[in-house]
Amino acid sequence: MKRLLFALLSGVIFGAGLALSGMTDPARVLGFLNLRGHWDPSLLFVLGGAVGVTLFTFRLILRRPAPLTDSRFHLPTQTRIDRPLIVGAAVFGVGWGLSGYCPGPAFAQLANPGVEALYFLPAMLVGIWLGSRLRRGR
Repeated sequence: MKRLLFALLSGVIFGAGLALSGMTDPARVLGFLNLRGHWDPSLLFVLGGAVGVTLFTFRLILRRPAPLTDSRFHLPTQTRIDRPLIVGAAVFGVGWGLSGYCPGPAFAQLANPGVEALYFLPAMLVGIWLGSRLRRGR
């Protein structure tokens, strides 16, 4: 139960951060990705803040023997950049560029859903399901 409460609290904080920073607005995200048009650099501060907090806090957190809600850290063991990673990243990037949504902001939109989010979320879930099927088939 403690683990679920921490997961819920983390999700709420993450969603609130996305909403406050404007990352739940697809037009703002697409403005950030539009380097050849009217580029909106404001999301660089969001990205820089996230990277800065992560660099500082991960060093502190990983000094602990285990997380607060589990017996061990579940970190990726594969560090190799392979074809599935590149293809998956490319598909993710194309989807993000077409819609202006990535998974976190799309779920945060559930608090105030727009029509686009209602189309995006089921399509994203189908993509996740399809990707997991393809990975199992390898």
